[in-house]
Amino acid sequence: MDEAAQKRAKKRKRMNVVIAMFAVFVMLAGGGVVGITYYSTNIVMPNQIPLPVGTTILDSRGKTIVTLGQQARTIVPLSKVPQHVQWAVAAAEDRSFYDHDGVDYVGIARAAWNNFTGGTKQGASTITQQYARNAYQNLADDSYQRKLKEAIFASRLNDEFSKEEIMQHYLNTIYFGRGAYGIEMAALTFFGKSAEKLDVGEGAVLAGMIKQPVNDPQTGVKGYDPAQNPEAAEDRWNYVLNGMVEKKWLDPAKRPATYPTVAKPRDASASVGVKTPKGNVVNYVRAEMDAMGLCHDGAVPAGSAKPNCQTTLATDGYKITTSIDRRLQDAAEAAAQQEKKSSPLSDQPENLQAALVSIDPKTGRVLAYYGGNSGVGIDYAGKNIIGGKLVGGHPPGSSFKVYTLAAAIEAKISIESHWDSTPFKPEGFKDQVVNAGRNPDCKKYCELAHSTVQSYNVPFYHVSAKIGPDNIVGMARQAGVTTMWTTGGKGPEPVDLTKKKPEEVAPSPFFHVVAYGQYPITVLDHANGLATLANRGKYNKAHFIVKIEQQDKQTGVWKKIGGEQIKPAQRIQADVADEVTSVLKKIPGANNHSLAGGRAAAGKTGTWQYGDTKQNADAWMVGYTPEIATAVWIGSDNPKKPKILKAGGGDVSGGGLPADIWKQYMDKALDGVKKSTLPDSKGLGNREAGNGEKPAAPPPNCANPVDGVCPPTNPGDPDPGDPNPGDPDGPGGPVIADPDRPGDNTAD
Repeated sequence: MDEAAQKRAKKRKRMNVVIAMFAVFVMLAGGGVVGITYYSTNIVMPNQIPLPVGTTILDSRGKTIVTLGQQARTIVPLSKVPQHVQWAVAAAEDRSFYDHDGVDYVGIARAAWNNFTGGTKQGASTITQQYARNAYQNLADDSYQRKLKEAIFASRLNDEFSKEEIMQHYLNTIYFGRGAYGIEMAALTFFGKSAEKLDVGEGAVLAGMIKQPVNDPQTGVKGYDPAQNPEAAEDRWNYVLNGMVEKKWLDPAKRPATYPTVAKPRDASASVGVKTPKGNVVNYVRAEMDAMGLCHDGAVPAGSAKPNCQTTLATDGYKITTSIDRRLQDAAEAAAQQEKKSSPLSDQPENLQAALVSIDPKTGRVLAYYGGNSGVGIDYAGKNIIGGKLVGGHPPGSSFKVYTLAAAIEAKISIESHWDSTPFKPEGFKDQVVNAGRNPDCKKYCELAHSTVQSYNVPFYHVSAKIGPDNIVGMARQAGVTTMWTTGGKGPEPVDLTKKKPEEVAPSPFFHVVAYGQYPITVLDHANGLATLANRGKYNKAHFIVKIEQQDKQTGVWKKIGGEQIKPAQRIQADVADEVTSVLKKIPGANNHSLAGGRAAAGKTGTWQYGDTKQNADAWMVGYTPEIATAVWIGSDNPKKPKILKAGGGDVSGGGLPADIWKQYMDKALDGVKKSTLPDSKGLGNREAGNGEKPAAPPPNCANPVDGVCPPTNPGDPDPGDPNPGDPDGPGGPVIADPDRPGDNTAD
C-alpha cells in the first residue's frame, strides 16, 4: 500500500473512532437534546401499535379447528402470566430489568466501541429495547442509527410505562419459534397448555428460547428449540434457572432437576388447519361476517371504512365459535373422506369424490361439513368462484322429488292420486321421458306415493305439467335452496333464487324436468331444504357462526361483537311437510339402509347420468330425522374421468355408496340420541287429481262369483284373489328392495 493510501486509511480509522465516541456520548446522555427533540415527535406509544393478532376458529365446544394469521398470537394480560415466568424471562434476557431505566448504557457503549473498532456487532439490548425493536417496524434493521433510535425509544417507554406494563407488551410481542408469537401461543405450541398453567421448568424453557428461537441460516448458529438442538437448549435452561436463583426469584430447593417434555414440532403460524377438510368452514365464516357488516368478503368498495374479511381475520384477533360439532365432523370425515379406511369409498376408484353436509333442523346450525380435503381447493359441497364464474352445483336427480312432492301436496294433490307412468315424448323433446330402466307394473295408474318410493320419473313430469315448474322451484326456494344452475347450451349459469321470483325462472330456463332433478344445486342448500322438511316446514337459515369475539390488543380482554340470530320462519305448511315425511320414511328401509336400532328416518336417493351415456355422473342420498338432516353426494374430482363407477366397473347410484355413507354417518351422529317418531299420512288432497287411467277390472275366474267378485278360497282371508293367502302386502307383492339399482341413469 502506498504512503497516501496509508494516510487515508488512518484518517478513516480516526474518523470511525470519533463517530463511535460521539454515538456513545449521545447514548449515554439519553439521546441528547437534539435527538429527543427530533425523535419524540415520531414515537408511537404501545397502546397505539396495531400488533398483528391471528384468528382462532373454534368448534361448538370451544376446541380449535382452524387458526388464521401471518403471526399466530393471542394477547394475554400480565395477570394471566405466572410471576415465575416473568422472572424466568428477566433472568434470560435482562437480569437488571427491574432496576435500570430501560437502557443499558454501559453495554451499548461497549457494543458500539466493539462494532466501530472492528469487533462483532452486538445488540446489548434490555427487555425494553428488545420490545421497542420488535414493536416498531422502523427499528427492524441492524444499523447504528437503529441502535440510537432504540435507546431513545426505550428510555421514553420507561418514562411512560411501569415495568409491569413493559413486561406485558414484551411477552405478547416476542417470537418464541415454531411460528408462535407471544407467551400464550408459545405455551400452547410447546406444551399444549395456556401460559397461566406453565410450571417453573416449562417457563424457563420458553424464556431460554427467546435469545435464538430458530437456526440462523447466515451464521449457522443453531436455535434453542429442544427438538433441533437439545444439548444447547438444556444448557440455556440451566442458565435461566441459575439466574433466577441468583436473583433470589427461585428457592434453590424448588429448582427443577429434570428438563420438561416438549411437544413435537408443529407450525403455529399462518393458516393452520386451512388445508384440511375443516378449512372449508373459513369461507363461510368470511361470507357470514360480510353479511353481518363487519367486513367485505372480496374487494373493498371505494370509500368504505370496513376492511377486507381475509385481511382482518389474519391481523385483528378474532375468536369465532362455530356450529361445527367435533364428534359429528369426525364422523362425517370418517364416512366421506376416501383416505379414511372407515369410509365406504376407501377401496373404490380414486376419482370418486364425496361431499356431506349435516344440519340441526331446529336451529340451522351446520353440525358437520365435508366438501373436500382442503379449504383452499374446490369445495364440492358448496359454491366456488373459478375463472370469475360461480360454480359448484350438482344435478340432484330424483332426490329433488322431495320438493316436487311437497309442491303437489300444497296444490291439494293427494299422495294417493294416480298418474300415468308410461314413457312418452313431450312436444319439442328429442328423447322420451322414461323411468330410468324401470317398467312399472302400475303403468298408467301409479299412485304418487308409490311413484316416489319407486322413483318413477314420468309421473313427476306430469305433476309438473299440472302445477307448473314455477311452483316446484318456489317450493325448493322456500325450503332453503338459494341457487340453481341452468343446463343449456352455453353451459351452467347460476340463478340466484333469493333475488328471482319463481315465475321469472320457470318454465324458462327451468322446465318440467325440474320435477326430477335435472338442474344443479349445492349439497349445503339441499341439506338446508331437508332440514326445513324435518322441522315440519319451519325454515332456519343454515349458518356456521355462533359467536364472534374480538380481543383488545392491549388488555387481552375478549368482547363479543357478533353472533347468530336464529329466526325460524314457517315457510312450508306443517301438514304439507308431514305428508311428505310420511312418504319419505318408507324409502331407507326399501333401499336396505334403515338406521340402527329401527330408528325412523325419512330419505330419498337420486342419480343423474353423464351426458347421453348410460353411466352416471352424480349420485345422492339425502334424509333426516327430527334431530339431524344430512345430504350426501358422490361425483368425480377428475374432469378426465367424469363417470362414477365402482371397483369392478358397476355404476354408482344413489341407493349404493351414497346411501352407505349416509347410513354410517347418521348411525354415528344419532348414537345415544333418543328415538323420535315420524308422522303418518293424514290423507290430504284430492285423490282424483292425477292423469292416471284406472285399468278395467279383470273378469272373475271362479265358478260362482258373488256380485262379480270371487268369494275367498280360505275363510278369513281379507285379500280375495291373492295367490298368497294372508300375505299383508297384497297382490302386488312386497315393495322392491332396491329401487335405485344399477342402470338407473337419468334419475332414480
